[in-house]
Amino acid sequence: MAKTLDLNCDMGESFAAWTMGEDEAMLGLVTSANVACGFHAGDPSVMRRTVRAAKAADVRVGAHPGFADLYGFGRRRISGERPEDLEAQLIYQIVAMQGMCAVEGHPMTHVKFHGALSNMASEDADLAALCARAIRAVDPSMTFVTMPYSELAVAADRAGLPQACEIFADRSYTPEGRLTPRSQPGAVIHDPQVSARQVLEMVVGGRIPCTDGSFLPVAADTLCVHGDTRGAVEIASTLRTALEAEGVAIAPFRAQPAG
Repeated sequence: MAKTLDLNCDMGESFAAWTMGEDEAMLGLVTSANVACGFHAGDPSVMRRTVRAAKAADVRVGAHPGFADLYGFGRRRISGERPEDLEAQLIYQIVAMQGMCAVEGHPMTHVKFHGALSNMASEDADLAALCARAIRAVDPSMTFVTMPYSELAVAADRAGLPQACEIFADRSYTPEGRLTPRSQPGAVIHDPQVSARQVLEMVVGGRIPCTDGSFLPVAADTLCVHGDTRGAVEIASTLRTALEAEGVAIAPFRAQPAG
């Protein structure tokens, strides 16, 4: 059987008069969209427009909740929030996206957490469990998009949530299997050819190349290209071409059952 891979993009991150990303062009290349829910980016009008555009392009939609941090685009680490308050904020965002999808007749399929929240929860078991609880409270059949070697993946299993293993086209990896912090050189990959080599290693070779020259095994379900990365459209197009040339079919992910 030919290998299939979902190609996803974080989008809907414009806000009011401010525009972020080339969503329309990306929707012509990807099979899943993770749409900002208004807390780190996006607003109700952008959410609705993005869902409508995704439906027209036959692209799946998921919620992309993050910290309440419009000023910092959700990339600032926030601590001191009461767990019950943060959990309520995440539930609020997931429900808002789910409701917008329902109104537009394009059911939401998954949840992927954004930025600093995702990075922190990947290392913090309690925060990861909180994220899983928020998804489960809304819909326990919803797919949790998680990174390999993360506490988020562990929390998804423990909560009985189906999950999809995500790798990144435009980010480098530490030897622990985590994303290299954006503050470090080489954390973000802008060269489409470099990105393609990394992706083929992960998808076809089944291993993550790390910054120290080592490798970690991986079985990926979905590949992310960040919509706000410079050259995102070119990167996504190059990746599709490279993957299809290797016999990889680009198609929506099939979630893996918990456990």
